[in-house]
Amino acid sequence: MLRRVPLIAALGASLALLGLGGVSPALAATTPSPDDVTWGVRTGDSAQGSGRQNYDLSVAPGGRIDDAIIISNYDEKALEVDLYAADGFTNASGELDAAPRAEASEAVGVWVTFNEPHISVPAGQAVSVPFSVAVPADVTPGDYAGAVLTTLTRDAATQGITVDRRLGIRMHLRVTGDLAPALAIEGLQVDYAGTPNPFGTGIATVTYTLRNTGNVRLSAEQSIVLTGPLGAFTAAAPALASAPEVLPGETWQVAQQVEGVVPAFALFTTATITPRLAPELLPPGSSPELADVTAQRVSPAVPWSLLVLVLLIAAVVVLVVWLTRRRRSTARAAEEARVQAAVDEALAIERERATLKA
Repeated sequence: MLRRVPLIAALGASLALLGLGGVSPALAATTPSPDDVTWGVRTGDSAQGSGRQNYDLSVAPGGRIDDAIIISNYDEKALEVDLYAADGFTNASGELDAAPRAEASEAVGVWVTFNEPHISVPAGQAVSVPFSVAVPADVTPGDYAGAVLTTLTRDAATQGITVDRRLGIRMHLRVTGDLAPALAIEGLQVDYAGTPNPFGTGIATVTYTLRNTGNVRLSAEQSIVLTGPLGAFTAAAPALASAPEVLPGETWQVAQQVEGVVPAFALFTTATITPRLAPELLPPGSSPELADVTAQRVSPAVPWSLLVLVLLIAAVVVLVVWLTRRRRSTARAAEEARVQAAVDEALAIERERATLKA
């Protein structure tokens, strides 16, 4: 059953949801200009709470809860809106996004249902639309994400296309039961790029995949340290931004450059993450510590420019030695030839004298 609510309150909340008044929990497929905004959404007041920015719900397997979304029409004519829910995912910007309507959902997008999936909102008014969240009894405990969405489809005849605009509110749903927060580092790779300066340092590019192997959404603090053999020549990455919240089963790609890396032939890399629970999931006044997760890799860091310089120096030394020995050998051969010529000349004179005496 639809319920009308004061439009003034809904207007202020919807402006915030559209991102015009700060950071917003709302989801939109497009970013409308202020002149193009015709409707807005906010959470309804229910047994689950009031004045909420998004839906943070908890339900047991096989359980059901009821909630509501308020839709405000800022236009001068009635607004026809479809309502539906979709599963959520972490997008490339690290924010929670909702799957397209054409993409089949498996969790939140299926568990959320509306008594009236299509409504008409009178001009300048707001209505509260109830919906229910029914979780199957065989669902695995843990965190699930999605969004409650409203969509307005309009034909853009001048461009010959159909524009599907949607506006909604994020939903974080926890299915109660045994929780197992866990993150893993996978595919740690290190690529070293040297420098033409034979006595300079290079840059190492560290990449890895952060995977949520548990059933609770987690963010993570990160650090990367590189050393040479025996712990020498330590180089640490600058302060890394915390990884965004990663949903169970999802991954987040990390790539970080580390400067000032000494090419000591072998490069020992250690990546460390510290999992963090979402603040709203923690009991009041608590801050449980989750064990650090580390991954290590040994990779080559060959000082090619230094090796080339050493080889050039060695080649020059070898050439100098060879030329010196050759010059000495030539000089020795010339001296031996001169001595031999003198001996031969002396013998010839002696033979000539002996012949004259005879």
